[in-house]
Amino acid sequence: MSDAHHPDVPEDGAAPPGGALRPRQENVLRAVVENFIATGAPVGSRHIAGSHGIDYAPSTVRYELARLEELGYLRQPHTSAGRVPTDRGYRYYVDRLLPRGSGEVVPAASAIASALDTGEMRREVDAALQRLADVVSQVTNLLGVVTAPAVQTATIRHVEVLLLQPQLVMVVVITSTGEVGKRVLAFERAVDPGLADWARAFLNERVVGVGVGSHLLESRLRDPSLKGVERAFIATLAPAVTDVGSAPAEALYVGGRARVLTEMRRDLAAIDALMAQLEERYAILALLRGALARHEVYTRIGQEIPSPDLRGLAVVAANYGVARRNLGTVSVFGPTRMDYRLAVTTVREAAGALSRYLEGVYQ
Repeated sequence: MSDAHHPDVPEDGAAPPGGALRPRQENVLRAVVENFIATGAPVGSRHIAGSHGIDYAPSTVRYELARLEELGYLRQPHTSAGRVPTDRGYRYYVDRLLPRGSGEVVPAASAIASALDTGEMRREVDAALQRLADVVSQVTNLLGVVTAPAVQTATIRHVEVLLLQPQLVMVVVITSTGEVGKRVLAFERAVDPGLADWARAFLNERVVGVGVGSHLLESRLRDPSLKGVERAFIATLAPAVTDVGSAPAEALYVGGRARVLTEMRRDLAAIDALMAQLEERYAILALLRGALARHEVYTRIGQEIPSPDLRGLAVVAANYGVARRNLGTVSVFGPTRMDYRLAVTTVREAAGALSRYLEGVYQ
């Protein structure tokens, strides 16, 4: 019996209105995407007929494969080969066929939690962000990228004035985002230890909670009631406080470079382009800023990525932050043939864990 007369095949083969595929077409598309993600080889009707819960006749599967190709969801690399998903096919799969909700258990969720454990990591947010990027990469076998909170979100959390030697003073400034600024200052004469202790108390009283880089910092350090020696000492220490965060602050923490190069040799051109973009940072940061305004997982697949050099890749990202304030993103980069289900659940879990962690840091 020909496909045109098979009872399972619609006469016109048209998809329903509104951009949705028919349930049978969705089942076939899901089977192709998941089979291709798993194997990396073009998928033919013989690979999916009778599997993946598909009990349609082989002729029906062949018909739907051809129809999905006509609709732009699949393509055939060469004659007589099976089909592979297009960017549009991946997009439909991510938007409509992945399960929704938080019921899925994320592999290595405990590793994500341990990356943000209390203790030393509580004082060094940058170390926690790097470790989280490494764990996300390990879980997904993709490149893990975490963006740091922008300096504009930071406030001064603590100032320490340490007398290293009689004429040598170190000022340490810790911000609410975990950045640690250190500056060593040399004096012509020995510094009175009591003066150093007083300066530490004065600075913490005046600048803790004030925004990094704000004009208010300088005004808070001016006090007409101070004695001359106190005023001069604070003026010398002041740049160590006011200059914190003056360097570019949108840092990228990247995990899994070597793993990605090893695991994805067949996509080497795309991965090489990604590595080059990571060195420049600008395109990656611009892309990930798109996730900051969203409250759901953010995906960009192939041609959806603005930077031409990255269009052989896909990115899955979720933002993290504290109440009413998004601070950065947790993301994975890899070929369009990535495991989207694992990627989505992993970045969602990691971003949630990081948000909970930062609630304590920002208190």
